[in-house]
Amino acid sequence: MVRIAGVTIPDQKRIEFALPYIYGIGLSMSRKILESSKVNKSKTTKDLTAEEVSRIRSLIEHDYAIEGELRRQVASNIKRLKEIKSYRGTRHLRGLPVRGQRTRTNSRTRRGNVRRTTTSGKRKAEKK
Repeated sequence: MVRIAGVTIPDQKRIEFALPYIYGIGLSMSRKILESSKVNKSKTTKDLTAEEVSRIRSLIEHDYAIEGELRRQVASNIKRLKEIKSYRGTRHLRGLPVRGQRTRTNSRTRRGNVRRTTTSGKRKAEKK
């Protein structure tokens, strides 16, 4: 059981596909990390030696913003947008789509399943 940056990496998967379990590391970044740390990407996590794990861990911790640090960075970016009252910041404040999507229909993910019309909707009728 390998732990990198506070995340337990699955043992049965190839290391190439196991590293994206860490927040902030995708598949392409995982491949770059393995290439620069000189680890075979087709090895499973349980087959890694302690030296290979330490090389991967040190490279990730020194060169990349991941997990808590990255989450704080994203949260501070959103907070800055809200404070300067930019368009994107106000969309974040209102809980609406930020990146230009339409809202007349198809914004259920961002708003929740709330229908804005008078008669339709999935809310249960209140008992009198």
